[in-house]
Amino acid sequence: MSILALWLGYLALGGIAGTLAGLFGIGGGLIIVPALVFAFDLQGVAPEVSMHLAVGTSLATIVVTGASSAWGHYRRGSVHWAWFLALLPGLMLGAIAGVFVAGNLSGGLLGMLFGIFMLLVAARMLLGLRPRPGGLAPGRGVMMLAGGVIGAVSALFGIGGGTLSVPWLSRSGATMTQAVGTSSVCGLPIALFGTATFIVVGWQAPGLPPGALGYVMWPAFLGIVLASVPCARLGVWLAHRLPARLLRLAFAVLLTGVGLKFLL
Repeated sequence: MSILALWLGYLALGGIAGTLAGLFGIGGGLIIVPALVFAFDLQGVAPEVSMHLAVGTSLATIVVTGASSAWGHYRRGSVHWAWFLALLPGLMLGAIAGVFVAGNLSGGLLGMLFGIFMLLVAARMLLGLRPRPGGLAPGRGVMMLAGGVIGAVSALFGIGGGTLSVPWLSRSGATMTQAVGTSSVCGLPIALFGTATFIVVGWQAPGLPPGALGYVMWPAFLGIVLASVPCARLGVWLAHRLPARLLRLAFAVLLTGVGLKFLL
């Protein structure tokens, strides 16, 4: 595969991921990880490292895309800083732990776990399950523990954490606006610490392709970031013009198909 074709492919991937993320209102990790696995397979990347590379690279892109989202929510005053600070130690430690768990799993097993996770997210969307609002925030210890779980699972699968942190914050008494805004900021420490740990864990791992530093593929990172941010605006524009129920069902079907692909 030529260098030009490679870059065009990464830009196209970033455009698709950004559009779908804006369209369905989710972080791009659930889209970027399977797309990168497919792209790496086309490039002939060793299957032993392709899944780890996809997860690590996805987290690296979230550092940039998540910062843009977090800044927007900060400017609107929708971040609950006390809850973020309570979650922060757990988010950082959990992200590091999640990467070490991923590093000790085979590519096949990590892919299977990712597929199961996608099916669970798809089932929640198909059933229309929404987080139950709560009235009282847990203590700092419980919040830190919750942050650890959110950080570990998010880093393990290369996602920003909104799938887990929004329901948790809603149960803790946050309005949906606060939950989404605070969740966007929570994704930054997960992405930062997860990316750095994936670089360390994958340092000089056998089978890494050119352009990889540890388990982060920098050409893919650049292509995705350059295209995903502007295309996310297109997705948001489309989301306001298409039926919400149809969008939810379409994305759930997409997740189901991709999740089954990882399991079969």
